[in-house]
Amino acid sequence: MKVAIIKYNAGNVQSVRFALQRLGVDAVWTDDPALLRSADKVIFPGVGEASSAMQYLRERGLDVVIRSLEQPVLGICLGLQLFCRYSEENDTACLGIFDAEVRLFRITEGLKVPHMGWNELSHLRGPLFTGITEESFAYFVHSYYAEESPSAIALTEYGVRFSAALHRDNFFAVQFHPEKSGPTGHQILDNFLKIKY
Repeated sequence: MKVAIIKYNAGNVQSVRFALQRLGVDAVWTDDPALLRSADKVIFPGVGEASSAMQYLRERGLDVVIRSLEQPVLGICLGLQLFCRYSEENDTACLGIFDAEVRLFRITEGLKVPHMGWNELSHLRGPLFTGITEESFAYFVHSYYAEESPSAIALTEYGVRFSAALHRDNFFAVQFHPEKSGPTGHQILDNFLKIKY
């Protein structure tokens, strides 16, 4: 199986590669459109800032390439946010794959921003969560969140209820880090690798 990880100016790629290696997959890290289009699966991870990431994608035509992909694609953390229509982070127009807006957590009593730690997943549906039970935990690190939307396939709460995972057509995305979420994350990545179109 050929798995491509989209290369752009965002961090946290190595931990995703290591998690895939534990599943027996050696992924290529690339911004080559031909390699991305020919891969069986594409992963779009990231820790970073929305506007500079979108600028990098647009300068290289990767925004068009990503929208045109027909195989299963998985966005992780910033990847999920960039799949949305708009982010409040530096007033950024994103890829628009999901009709959802990304908002900054408002600081409320007892809650710190960024949201960092283990949170419960609920309202799970779809092939990404095969074998995952309601109230399983996943690891989050983020200051921005995607609002609830019809595309949500998992929810969680941190001061506000928001989309922990999204799905539309061949595009999947998770706000949490499956590569850092223990057995639950391992299962989710394995489920993604098994999705066929």
